Amino acid sequence: MHKVQLAKNGPEFSRIIAGVMTWGVWGKKLTAKKAASYIDECLELGVSTFDHADIYGHYTTEALFGRATKGRSSLRDQMELISKCGIKLVTPNRPEYKVHAYDTSKAHILFSAENSLKSLKTDYLDLLLIHRPSPLMHPYEIAEAFNQLKQSGKVLNFGVSNFTPSQFSLLNEYIPLVTNQVEVSLLHDEFLTDGTLDQCIQHEIAPMAYSTMAKGAFFSQEAPEPVQRIKKVCAKLKKKYRATYDELLTAWLLAHPARILPVIGTTGIDRMAAAVRATEITLARDDWFAMWEAARGHEVA
Repeated sequence: MHKVQLAKNGPEFSRIIAGVMTWGVWGKKLTAKKAASYIDECLELGVSTFDHADIYGHYTTEALFGRATKGRSSLRDQMELISKCGIKLVTPNRPEYKVHAYDTSKAHILFSAENSLKSLKTDYLDLLLIHRPSPLMHPYEIAEAFNQLKQSGKVLNFGVSNFTPSQFSLLNEYIPLVTNQVEVSLLHDEFLTDGTLDQCIQHEIAPMAYSTMAKGAFFSQEAPEPVQRIKKVCAKLKKKYRATYDELLTAWLLAHPARILPVIGTTGIDRMAAAVRATEITLARDDWFAMWEAARGHEVA
């Protein structure tokens, strides 16, 4: 599987990214040993980029990853690490946080980055994202924090997550951003038409997509009507492309000209392998629109 350069002079990441949100106490509760084994399996598939956030697992999942890679320094050169900051989560692990809030102050960004480095047991992050835009954020203050982290070699690149086009443009005026990580799937397609992905193409940056399987809705036993329609279309396409249902869902994202990098939040290596196989599928334009039409329940206008 080839890698994708996120932006001009930006980093190269694996086209499929492993999302770690559910590795720990928010999901599968992997032990460090099982996490280590899964990391090795991902690397064997060519999935070398791992997507973290400081809050995952109530601020514990980064440390799980750090324990899984402890004593294996050679792994660091084989992978790319992403983390996100800017959310203050109310949890016993952060007793000083009394209100769920966003904090994009320089002090908080620097504090969060240092904690992520310590937890992940690494000297640097390949990419740091602001997790959510805050109504109180000031681009100059964020840029100050980013520049300090860049100059110290602790973070190599910067981006955002869940930013609108105007919010992205505001911050991008102060410091170059290499991605915007947003929720995209056949059931959550607003970013196809609101200018977010258009902006990525305009600036020649590759966006990342999370919740690509619609938080499991595509596999629900009591599937909503849009999913039932999508399954009917995919049932016809499976034979044509010799692909599974989830491979087709991922291929639909990969077909977008913005060069979307799906963040696959699974701990099942079979599901991850299916995502990798999807990178070899080239959906015909009519089939792409047939899937989109099924999701929307009507023809395009």
